[in-house]
Amino acid sequence: MANRSRFGDDHARLKAMHEAERPDGVVVDPVPITAGEEVTVLYKGALAREGQEQVYLHYGFGRHDNWRNISDLRMEKTGWGWVGSVVMPEYEGRFNMCFRDDAYNWDNNNRVDWSFQIHNGSQRY
Repeated sequence: MANRSRFGDDHARLKAMHEAERPDGVVVDPVPITAGEEVTVLYKGALAREGQEQVYLHYGFGRHDNWRNISDLRMEKTGWGWVGSVVMPEYEGRFNMCFRDDAYNWDNNNRVDWSFQIHNGSQRY
């Protein structure tokens, strides 16, 4: 599947994601999110600003208030923030996420998490 990033490729992509003005410190690319695509998450929120040794992407799918297939992904520390990638499942629903560190301190966007619609890729006319 073609890379639909609005930020470019490789390191230029991460640098541009880092420079995106997001007060919550979370950038997701590409958006809109399509089933079957790999989505990159860049995190430079509260836990990153506190200098944590490790940050995890805690994510699941389904309704924002009823997550399924919940996983933790060890994120990679880069010069632009913490980065992780997740392949979206082949169904419509939502990609829900928040972040934690090794001590189980959470950044959950003031208890509302982050939630993105997953589209099936069809064009609607």
